[in-house]
This record gives sequence, structure tokens and C-alpha cells, in this order.
Amino acid sequence: MTGTKPVVIVTRKLPDVIETRMMELFDVRLNLDDEPFTAERMAAAMQEADVLVPTVTDRIDGKILAAAGDRLRLIASFGTGVDHIDLAAARARGITVTNTPGVLTEDTADMTMALILAVPRRLVAGERLMRTGQWRGWSPTSMLGNRIHGKRLGIIGMGRIGQAVARRARGFGLSIHYHNRRPVHAETEAELEATFWDNLDQMLSRMDIISINCPHTPATYHLISPRRLALIQPHAFIVNTSRGEVIDENALVRVLQNREIAGAGLDVFEHEPQVNPKLLGLDNVVLMPHMGSATIEGRIDMGQKVIINIRTFGDNHTPPDRVIETMY
Repeated sequence: MTGTKPVVIVTRKLPDVIETRMMELFDVRLNLDDEPFTAERMAAAMQEADVLVPTVTDRIDGKILAAAGDRLRLIASFGTGVDHIDLAAARARGITVTNTPGVLTEDTADMTMALILAVPRRLVAGERLMRTGQWRGWSPTSMLGNRIHGKRLGIIGMGRIGQAVARRARGFGLSIHYHNRRPVHAETEAELEATFWDNLDQMLSRMDIISINCPHTPATYHLISPRRLALIQPHAFIVNTSRGEVIDENALVRVLQNREIAGAGLDVFEHEPQVNPKLLGLDNVVLMPHMGSATIEGRIDMGQKVIINIRTFGDNHTPPDRVIETMY
């Protein structure tokens, strides 16, 4: 990096406490209007910055990296997922990439558990009934949902978040099952009383609720394909707080429309911020605006990790959150 203070360009508005600390430490260019960078603005930033601080909504592909200036040595991403960055292209140009893992585990697991409760118990439909003035009082057959106690939960991706979801789900009496690239440690598996499925197809066909908690990588793109959606039982629910691209969204719409599965809870979408309009018209889906990690505490923790990664890199040490590979 050049000079005593690196030039750090931030692509979105961050919490005030984080921006203030960055101003104290670095030569920072903030995005005070919080408007997403255009392609032209991003290209200019890549030329001017020693450090770029993008978010998960910024696409840093090979083409834009090829046009980056010689100054850019670090991409300190504000977020856990790195599917928006071409890691191979960054590595080829000698650009280090960091992220902010770990700090959003509990927040995302909370949202996952909230959707696991909300979809089978029809919480959003009940709230809508109240707000529209259509409720006519208690009835033995009104607003019937599904009990979750005693049901089987299949977790796809048993990393930090998947394990945190499992711990919460056990408290609600769910039986824990999971699919991962490899089994978790035996001690963790015993603690969670979790059953490992090497074969995802077999697990999907036997679960009552499915929770997607794996990252989006080339290996997980449309992991939940039309063929796999057809394996899910008609009474089952699917919840996704990971990345929209993991599910073939058009195929999901079809099975929901045809009641081939019971319902879905989605906090992420394949073409964000656009949402498939057919999803909006379905009454067996709970839709959230990608807010699984949206807590004040979580955003501040993310910003602090970004700062630590920049400072460590500036001191010619390996940042603690350097991205090497992604897996689930």
C-alpha cells in the first residue's frame, strides 16, 4: 500500500461508529448516499483504491478485476458470502480477499428458526387476517397450521450457521438430520443428536422441514433442482436463509403453486433485489427482504472485522479472515 494511510473506498453506507473509526485510521472515501455503485463508479474505485470494501450486492467479476489499478491489493468484503467475487481472478492479480465470518451466525440462525416457526404455523397469514379486519374470532378449524415438535429437520450445510440452527431446533423438539460435504466432529454430532446423510436425495425425501444453510458456490448453484424438489414430500416445508441461487426459483414456484410441497420461507432470492412476482401471489410462502443478518450488533461486528483485516494487511501480516476456498 502507498503512503502512511491506505486509500480505502467503501461501496455502501456502514454504521456510523464503523465509518468514524475508519476515518481515524485510513484515507477513506465513504458512500454517504448509500446508492449502489454503478459499473463506472466501481471501475473508478478499482483504479483509485488500495483497499476496496464492497458488500455482497457488488459483483466483482473477472472483467472488472482485469481493469483494476496496480494499487488495489486488498478486497475487504463486508459480508460472509464471497460468491459475488471472482476469487480466481483476484488471486491471479495478487489481490487478497477477506470476509467477515462468524459474527452473523447467531443472527442468521435466529431468522432461520423464525421462518421454521412462521411457515408451518401460518404466522404471516394470521397477522394479515388481523390487519385486514377479516378475523371473526376463535374457531376450532380456523387458521390451522402444522405442529413442528417431533418433526424431522434436514439441514443442508452444517457449518457454523447450520449447527446454530440445529441447537435452536432441538429446543423445539425437532429431530436433527443434515447433509454436508463431510460429517461434523463426532462430539458435535453427539451433542446435537444429529444424523448425517451422505446422500442428499435420500435425506430430502424423508424430511418434514428442510433448511438451506450452505454457501453459494459453483457446486451448490441450483443444488435444489427440479428433480430434487420432486423428491420432497407434499407435507414438507423448505426454508432458505443462505443464497437464492442454491434453489432453482422457477421450479420452486411451480411446486408451491401446485401444492407439491406445503410451503416455503425465503429470506433470499435468485435475482435480488428482484423477486419473482409469482412468489408474491402465493399464500403458502413467507417472504423476507434478505434481513437474516440485519441486527445492529451484527453490522458493527462485521465492520470491526473489516477494520482488523485492513489493519493486519497494512502491517504486512496475513489478515485473519483471508478467503482461501468455500465449502459446505
